[in-house]
Amino acid sequence: MKAVQLIEIGQPLQLREIPVPAVGDDGVLVRIEAAGICHSDVHYRAGVSSVGPLPQTLGHEIAGVVEQAGKNVTGVKAGDRVCLHYLITCGECDYCRTAKEQFCRGATMLGKDRDGGYAEYIVVPARNAVPLPDEIPFAHGAVLMCSSATVFHALRKARLSPGETIAVFGAGGLGMSAIQLAGAFGALEVYAVDIDRQRLSLAGEYGAIPVDGTSGDPVSELRRLTGGRGVDVALELVGLPDVIRQAVQSLAVFGRAVLVGIAERPFSVDSYREVLGKEAQIIGSSDHLLQELPILIELARRGTLDLASVVTQTVPLEAGAINDALDALGAFAGGVRTVIAPSG
Repeated sequence: MKAVQLIEIGQPLQLREIPVPAVGDDGVLVRIEAAGICHSDVHYRAGVSSVGPLPQTLGHEIAGVVEQAGKNVTGVKAGDRVCLHYLITCGECDYCRTAKEQFCRGATMLGKDRDGGYAEYIVVPARNAVPLPDEIPFAHGAVLMCSSATVFHALRKARLSPGETIAVFGAGGLGMSAIQLAGAFGALEVYAVDIDRQRLSLAGEYGAIPVDGTSGDPVSELRRLTGGRGVDVALELVGLPDVIRQAVQSLAVFGRAVLVGIAERPFSVDSYREVLGKEAQIIGSSDHLLQELPILIELARRGTLDLASVVTQTVPLEAGAINDALDALGAFAGGVRTVIAPSG
């Protein structure tokens, strides 16, 4: 089968022919219909985040059709439409038993620690194959598995309550899902902070109040828009130290800044004025939980979460097209979300 793989850190991905993986008794073989290109993949290719062993097929946002199920599998069958939870866990440790499986010591991640979705086929344990309703296109199902799921988990960590305000820093793939989901959580006002005017325009279509980071200090603008108090929740999705600091500075009394973006460098904080003095909180949010996915998928099935305008580009399973998409994403450009369609 065809797979676009990372062969050497810091170098472009390459198209290779590799064997179709064996299923095993407890696994499923999935024909990949869509694989999202995530900013984390940019970090893996550049060596900012660890990945291996090489060569490695990147891609952790995956949806497709079950081609074959192992002899012990009862929950899914050939022909089922599925999207794939990207964390492969032991299912038995304390973290797994208490719904904190992203910290399973034996966990591996699709497209990072084991071959992922930039390919024609993939094998995963059957429990990682989550049913995908007919109403949801494969491209949307793929995006749900990371960008949407990650911010859904982050909003739960933020304890966003009805009537509160939230600023979403970064209106890319994660941000567009966060804006819509914040409304589902009951946010009174949602502010979208970005430097890309096209993304800000789309955020406005989803009901957010755009805040252009190129036209002045977004912290001052958020305080102006909130009557001087700041926002109850700031969701940071960019991973740049200056943006993280802005998220913290924008908080109201008792505000919560939830950090999702992966930063290469540390950020500084005025511990008294920005945190202690207003009993604000800085919260880390890592990945998401398998148990959250059915709720998220149902929100998408009902149209509460609409990804039609989020998937802005589809590319074939070709190294050149995928590398170009990664380059654009690394430059914080290239639309909102690009999805690979291996079958065309």
